[in-house]
Amino acid sequence: MKNKLLTIILIILVAITLVGVASVAAIAYFKNDHANVEKELSIDEIIKTSVNVPEITTNLANGDFIRMTLTIQTDSKKAKTELEKRDFQVKNLLITELSELKSDMLRSKVGKEQFQESMKTKLNEIMQEGKIVQVYITSSILQ
Repeated sequence: MKNKLLTIILIILVAITLVGVASVAAIAYFKNDHANVEKELSIDEIIKTSVNVPEITTNLANGDFIRMTLTIQTDSKKAKTELEKRDFQVKNLLITELSELKSDMLRSKVGKEQFQESMKTKLNEIMQEGKIVQVYITSSILQ
């Protein structure tokens, strides 16, 4: 009877210790992970996780056309690799999104920012190995 009581007490103490250690480890992990997200990346780190989209020429909704190149920043090298493999999907989304816009919208800063945000959202919907952080318009010619 005394041995059973001692065994039960030891099991309870070990379980409490394990829960405490796991809690501290989880807090440390999430705190460290959160700190990494808030850390500003250097330009070299941004370049290592970015993909350049070659120039694309397409029609806009009002009959004008646009030539545009983009650089898309991802959150990791794995995401960059995935995005490079999805280049045909990126081009498809780009053409589809642009075909719905009129040139007036793309002439304004607000319109360009809305387009970039829309592309970011649509690209994140197809990503599986990370996410898109930012879409940059690196050149744009409206005609």
